[in-house]
Amino acid sequence: MDYSLAALKLLCSHLKKVDQVASDSQSSFSLGGILFQRAWVQGILVSVLSSSSTTTSETGCFLLDDGTGIIELHLSGDFRNRLWETGMYVMVVGGYFVRTGDLPMIKVHKIVDLSAFPDREAMWYLEVMEAFKLFYQSS
Repeated sequence: MDYSLAALKLLCSHLKKVDQVASDSQSSFSLGGILFQRAWVQGILVSVLSSSSTTTSETGCFLLDDGTGIIELHLSGDFRNRLWETGMYVMVVGGYFVRTGDLPMIKVHKIVDLSAFPDREAMWYLEVMEAFKLFYQSS
């Protein structure tokens, strides 16, 4: 992962428009000419993916809905030990991966529960719109 590349503030609908960029060893993506590997999204945890033989905290896989689409989240390490529940509004930053025939996925580097902040969702849409207009939109 190239941490010198910014984590772009995105909606799931934006992720459908990215172009995969050929790279020596790592997958990179481009949106409006900006190269990135990590995505920053916010939304509601709508589902916890678990198999019948494991508990929710053991799988570390969730679905996040930001109102424009759904993306799978893969949590590892200490994040699995925290209590994550459907209905929580969370901020997520992590490596973005496209998978053929499946939902796109973010391998989570950071996740924060923002459920306690009443205006979080409306503010997020404004932040993404501003970033899109200032940086991502092709001239």
